[in-house]
Amino acid sequence: MRPNHILRAWRANKQTIGAWLSIASPFTAESMAHVGFDWLCLDLQHGLLDYNDVKQMLPAISTTETIPLVRVPWNEPYEIMKVLDAGAYGVVGPLINNAEEAAKAVAACRYPPDGMRSFGPVRAAMYAGRGYVQEANNEIACIVMIETAEALENLDEIMSTPGVDAVYIGPADLAFALGLAPTGDNNDPKHVETVTRIYECCKKHNIAAGIHTGSVEYTNRYLEQGFHMVTLGADSGFMGRMARQELKAARQGSDVEKVDSESGFY
Repeated sequence: MRPNHILRAWRANKQTIGAWLSIASPFTAESMAHVGFDWLCLDLQHGLLDYNDVKQMLPAISTTETIPLVRVPWNEPYEIMKVLDAGAYGVVGPLINNAEEAAKAVAACRYPPDGMRSFGPVRAAMYAGRGYVQEANNEIACIVMIETAEALENLDEIMSTPGVDAVYIGPADLAFALGLAPTGDNNDPKHVETVTRIYECCKKHNIAAGIHTGSVEYTNRYLEQGFHMVTLGADSGFMGRMARQELKAARQGSDVEKVDSESGFY
């Protein structure tokens, strides 16, 4: 079976950098994969993707060594099994609140006797290669999200759930849980303290710690802190940011002003 090199890196206490995909385009997915990210995560929870997009975007990513992950819309076994059968090498489960929900996610990622995943790796076996069924339980990453007030009360029991490979922090929803504004890159002392508490709990339970960011500044901060799975940003964010920067530079270097959308004149 094709090895899951990011999962092996986490187990060796090494760090990885990835990105989020929310644009429904195989070409965008392939372009992002060729950038050289360790992993890319297709977002079915908040992005513009559905399963029809996933089954086209996963093969696009597989033209590279980048590991494909999928964030499912909810912690539903059929959603998890479906994206794994399509070739995802890991699943990010949102809004995990307790050990029972963590165990449910794990079970959907593992074939019996370790879990309840149904057999039918239609594309996965072709992408992964020979030995998929025998080795998948050890190569598929089960990543649970910590982002609610209830989860903060149950950190130890969630992280001690057998089969959980990594915890991923959703900063904006975590901010909601802390009574703060839903900001992604958050420097509020309460938010910073909570992120550190989650990270230290990951270290205690010897599982990978992951977090979402939208900037190089925060990516570097969390890498320096020791996080194993750090998101540099999203496809739409990269595109919008570069377009704004270059458009601003072009306008500043010329006499071209922005068109007045109401009058039609400059």
